Amino acid sequence: MDWWQWMVIGAVLLGAEMFAVDAQFYLVFIGVSAALVGLAGLLGIDMVLWVQWAVFGALSLISMFTFRRQLYEKIRGNVEGFRDSLAGDSVQVDEDLAVGSETRLEYRGTKWTVRNSGSATIAGGSRAKVTKVDGLTLHIEAE
Repeated sequence: MDWWQWMVIGAVLLGAEMFAVDAQFYLVFIGVSAALVGLAGLLGIDMVLWVQWAVFGALSLISMFTFRRQLYEKIRGNVEGFRDSLAGDSVQVDEDLAVGSETRLEYRGTKWTVRNSGSATIAGGSRAKVTKVDGLTLHIEAE
């Protein structure tokens, strides 16, 4: 096959993975392998058809079994230490915050609405614990 045919196959497989099918990153590695075989042909590395298919198959299997699980877990959020919620985190409160009152503060580079849902006033300059996240509102209480 010509180099451009391998590139088209690779692009179709990558496009199918990204836009049409959720194949859990299997098609990504097959598509990249096809593109690498096409790149080899573009660079002038002459291979007979059966060698092209053998290299394509070997690259697909090696890359899939070596990298797929790690990449899938990183992109899907199953990385060790990853949490979906901010509950349990600690925030710095800049001003006094009475029970049931709200204020705005910056946390992790974003402005949040913060509500004191505890049973005591939180003194300005102290730290508070996030107990619950409700949309864009952090419910906190004194530590």
